[in-house]
Amino acid sequence: MERILKTKRKIRFQDCDPFNHLNNSKYLEYFLNTREDQIAEHYDLDVFQYMKKTGLSWVVSSNQISYIKPAFTMETVLIESQLIQYSENTLLVEMKMWDENETKLKAILWIKFIAFNLQTQKTANHSEDLMKLFQSVVIPVNEQTFEKRTLEIIQKIKSETAV
Repeated sequence: MERILKTKRKIRFQDCDPFNHLNNSKYLEYFLNTREDQIAEHYDLDVFQYMKKTGLSWVVSSNQISYIKPAFTMETVLIESQLIQYSENTLLVEMKMWDENETKLKAILWIKFIAFNLQTQKTANHSEDLMKLFQSVVIPVNEQTFEKRTLEIIQKIKSETAV
């Protein structure tokens, strides 16, 4: 089972500012929509069908994003995502937006999700099946903070391009 999921997307005109850059708030939409598509395709987990069936879903509890380079109108970008941490009721997903050739990093996002019971309006625990899925796909990172992780990724890119 793939653990780093990759999808290409085209940056649309209506999502950009007057400078032809992807609007900052739209990065989150591109990231979230892509992640939903990826887990449905690769893990057979449609979050909306799961919610209808179980009454459980996930809510975003926090986002941390670094904008590295702009994404431009009509540019094709590659969005990758991976689960980097999970618990009985939380998920931490790391996402990166690259240029189409995956050579220029445009943004990094950490997004934290909390499992949520729509009927009780309270946090919920993941099922045993979900925990098994998470165990099979998680890729833990060494860095414990978003800032350190971002610096590590940028330094790695610089060292690879200096060769």
